[in-house]
Formats: sequence, C-alpha cells, structure tokens
Amino acid sequence: MQTYPRNPRESAVKTLLSPIYTGVHSFYGHCAQSPSLSPLRDAPPGSRFKFVTTPTETCPICGGTGWQTIERGKEREAVRCECRVRDRGERLLTAAHIPPRYAGCDLTNFNTEGERETLLDAKRTAEQFAENYPLEKRGLLFVGSPGVGKTHLAVSILKRLMGDKGIQCRFVDYRELLKQIQYTYNPTVQMTELELLQPVFETEVVLLDELGAIRTSQWVWDTVAHILNNRYAENRTTLITTNFEDRAERALEEKERGEHFTDPERAVRGETLGDRIGGAMWSRLHEMCQKVDMVGGDYRRRFYSTRLVRKRMSVKSHKDEPPPAVEEN
Repeated sequence: MQTYPRNPRESAVKTLLSPIYTGVHSFYGHCAQSPSLSPLRDAPPGSRFKFVTTPTETCPICGGTGWQTIERGKEREAVRCECRVRDRGERLLTAAHIPPRYAGCDLTNFNTEGERETLLDAKRTAEQFAENYPLEKRGLLFVGSPGVGKTHLAVSILKRLMGDKGIQCRFVDYRELLKQIQYTYNPTVQMTELELLQPVFETEVVLLDELGAIRTSQWVWDTVAHILNNRYAENRTTLITTNFEDRAERALEEKERGEHFTDPERAVRGETLGDRIGGAMWSRLHEMCQKVDMVGGDYRRRFYSTRLVRKRMSVKSHKDEPPPAVEEN
C-alpha cells in the first residue's frame, strides 16, 4: 500500500530536490468509459493512448545556442549566429515605425537609370555608410526636390543596419512629431513631451524625414534645437531628408552682401533650410551630417504618369475592339 508523508513540507522538499528530467516526455493513460471525456478522438473503453511531444526545430549552424564558432587565422572566436541576428533584425524592423509606404524600399531597387543616372553618387554614399557604420557615425543630410528618392535611400540604410548589423533604428516624420508634441500640451493627455521624445533621443540611429516641412515659428526653432542638440551631445547618428535648399538664412545672406529684398521678393526666392530651422541649428546640422545632394527626375510623378498613360491606352484599345458577335438562333 502506498504511504504518504505525514508532514506536507517534507513532500515539498523531496519534490524540489528530485532530479529534473529534460528529455522528451511521453504520457500514457486509460480512456474513460464515456467517449465525451476524450477531446481528440473517440476510443474504445480500456484502450491506451499516447501523447508524444515533438522537439522544436533548431538552427543547424548553432544547434539552438545562438552562438557559432568561426576561425580567424589560428584562433577560433565565438560570434552571434546568423539566426539570432536575423530574428533581432525582424524585431527591430517592427519597432522602427517605418511607414508601410516605404516597406519595399531597398538599396538594390533604387532606380538610377535614364535621367536618374545623376543619383549614382548618392546611392554609393548610402551603401558606403551602411557598410562602414559604426566606424563612421557622422550622419547624412539628403537634400533634393520632392520625389527624387531621398526617403527611399534613408529608409534603405535603416533596413540594412537593422537586418545586417542588429542596430536599433527609428523612422520619425518631422511634421507628425511636432503635431504629437503639441498634442501632449492638452491637459487631458497622459503622455508628457519628454516621454514622447525619449525614443527620439535614445535610439542609436534616427531618420528625421522632411526636416523643415512645418512653417517657421520660435516654438519650431526651439523644438528642433532640443532634438538636434540632444542627439549631438550624446554622439548619436541622425539621418535627415529635406526639400529645402541647403543654405543659411536669407536675411543673413542679404546682410553679408549688403542686399535688401522686400517680403514679396523673398517669397519668390523661396525659403532655405536655414530659414526653416534657424541659423544656429543649420550650422550645427552640418557638423552632425555629411551633405548628400540629390538631383534627378521626380520618380513619383514619372511612375504615376506612366501608369495613367498605360491605363488610358488600355481603355482606348478596348474601345477600338469590335463588339462581340451575337449568334443568331
């Protein structure tokens, strides 16, 4: 007859001290008389069934340890396995907040044909940056007209850094960020401005897209200064795209040249990046980033124009086709 310990604590101690079996477990049991108690299948009363756990698929390189051994000359070194780097890259990509519109952007599919051949140097610069990081941590400032491919190249760099090197990156839309900061001033909102900006401050590589897109005000200048100065002080890498001409403030240039323009004349000349973010931050920006000029055709306009032409040609060809013959009974 089976006996039980009088003291429950004695049983608990024996259970804790007993060896733990780590192999594949097999479970046996008797089916109950009632078929309704078997959730998987009906079995005759008194028969035996067996549950066998199958081991999870392991990496053939590291055997599930996450480390692999490589040889460097006569020495052997343990490094992170590709499976762990790949899994980390996928998690980083999800956390980077890259908009779905740019999900397909990659350095391999950046168009440099025809009138966009002038963008070859910009593509090479992006490839070299992704290859050399973090040996070279100075950021990049992509300058060019809308549709030339600035965001495409910048996002491609982020994806390359996350996928190949496991670097934490984040996509930040400049206009949306300023709107979210203003929203935190609402007393009913739980999040503070500091909590909102914390990921922008702390992420290793940040892409600030469309810098200067919000109309100038003292509050905009102060906010830009707060973000750039923080990342500059912490020596963190920042990628930036802008549609504005990379020049100092118009008023400063006029003063240096002894020129004077009226407000309508300044409007015709257009604002510069210095006008949009302030002269001090414009100067700081060039210390943080290497300028990448991008001159080429508007890819978006060309792409959608081509689609429109093809659609019209398709509609016209259908109209020119003779109507289908009707069979007479």
